[in-house]
Amino acid sequence: MSKKFSVLARLKSFKFAFKGLWHVIQHEHNFRVHLFATLLVLLLGFYLNLSVFEWLWIVAAIAMVLVAELFNSSIEKLVNLVSPAFDTKAGIIKDIAAAAVLIAAITAAVIGTLIFHPYFFNS
Repeated sequence: MSKKFSVLARLKSFKFAFKGLWHVIQHEHNFRVHLFATLLVLLLGFYLNLSVFEWLWIVAAIAMVLVAELFNSSIEKLVNLVSPAFDTKAGIIKDIAAAAVLIAAITAAVIGTLIFHPYFFNS
């Protein structure tokens, strides 16, 4: 039997999400690097007064990279939990998760280049 819906319980569940986000910010160097890049891109976007359409792509790219990094960190922690000793298969799982972040970051860089290029080079 499922519990009755509670708005208060739903609001309290955000606490766990923020706890996880804070953990990643404190303990994952790559996430902090992505946050720094995010800050630079946001500042540049405000300085250049990007259009709403351009902001949509920038926000989507930022979210894609940060979400990929969160999933990567989660997968790494889970793999380390279930396979604390070195295991080739565990390493491959972690490498695949890291590859997802790499693809997201490259895609975000391409999106950023396509958006910011015209502001710096009159094409």
